Amino acid sequence: MRGEVAIVGYGRTPYSRVKPGEPVLTVDEYIAWAADLALERAGMSKNDFDGQGLAVSHSEAGHTVNWSASVAETLGISPKVLLRADQGGASASSMLIRAAAMIHAGIVDRVLVVGADTPLTLPSVAPGLPLSPERSRGTYWDFQGPFGVMGATAQFGLIQTRYRHEHELTDEQLAKIAVTSRYHASLHPGAIYRKPITVDDYLDSRVLSAPLRLLDCVPIVNGGLAYVVTSAKSARSITDRPAYLLGFGEANNYYHGSRTRPDITCTGFVRAAPDAFSMAGVTHKDVDLFEPYDDYPFVVVMQLEDCGFCKKGEGGRFVEERNLRFDGDFPLSTDGGQLSGGQPGGAIGGFMGMIEAVTQLRGEAGERQIKDVSITTSLGFGGIPYGRPGRSCITIILGSER
Repeated sequence: MRGEVAIVGYGRTPYSRVKPGEPVLTVDEYIAWAADLALERAGMSKNDFDGQGLAVSHSEAGHTVNWSASVAETLGISPKVLLRADQGGASASSMLIRAAAMIHAGIVDRVLVVGADTPLTLPSVAPGLPLSPERSRGTYWDFQGPFGVMGATAQFGLIQTRYRHEHELTDEQLAKIAVTSRYHASLHPGAIYRKPITVDDYLDSRVLSAPLRLLDCVPIVNGGLAYVVTSAKSARSITDRPAYLLGFGEANNYYHGSRTRPDITCTGFVRAAPDAFSMAGVTHKDVDLFEPYDDYPFVVVMQLEDCGFCKKGEGGRFVEERNLRFDGDFPLSTDGGQLSGGQPGGAIGGFMGMIEAVTQLRGEAGERQIKDVSITTSLGFGGIPYGRPGRSCITIILGSER
């Protein structure tokens, strides 16, 4: 399937922290807005997707058993194929793979992929009632909730503690990731936090769940994103700057080692990344941009290692020895990532890295544009299972040429 499909348009709404005076939009409004932006950039209309494909990411705010069909109704589209993903931060990448398979099979020629969430303005049936079933049943509540592990920061704090027990990782190395992300956010008008920070700012930020600090943590926002994927043949008639899907790899519910006592410092990217690089026919040295799923800096370190850019335990030194800025030798999170750009809900943040990769490949990144970029790697990372760092791990490799 290498080079058989391409992304030809994308959209990202302004994000909101729901401050006084800001408009409060529904998840449906954000989806429609993001879809409109993607279609406009592709020079297409919603009518181009009647009898084609629509893919919809899970949303915490959109609780319904037929969410994808409801979105089609909201957008006024009558698709032949509906796709839905509920793999958390891997959903955007997952839908690209499924859309590519549908196009490869000749079932449809194009798919509009949308996702939005409004986690800061979730509707509530009753005060204090958790909307997410994951927070009220199963292994989370049986083994973590009763002991005070109330959310991602507490869970990842435990994983980072274990990582540092096994491997060397300094606060200054983690700070470099946070500082670089904020620098890139300062160059991105859509980022939620644009004021640059220093290493000292990072080190002085208060600890929320040891060892994680405030500036380790992703800011939650309301917002929406979308992209359009088509066959390579159609892509060439739509734009002279398509971003081709060269390779992908996916791993779900991965255990590294024993199922009863897995190594929680390893993620499913150790399986997904080699598959992606093999399909794309490229090496790590060919990659011009790395877009991790960066909800925490140390997660970026693990992804660098598990994707094969360095050995396990050497991620901190890898970061320390490289220039991570857009004009450096290893550009990373050039849109500000989720760390400074904001995370529009747990399932929608995964759109960001992929859309930034497309933006760079099309030469539309403005002040943060990488020179001569042709190969990008972006990651989808979703879900926090009990005793492991990620349920779904997807590696996507995009290129400016087939």
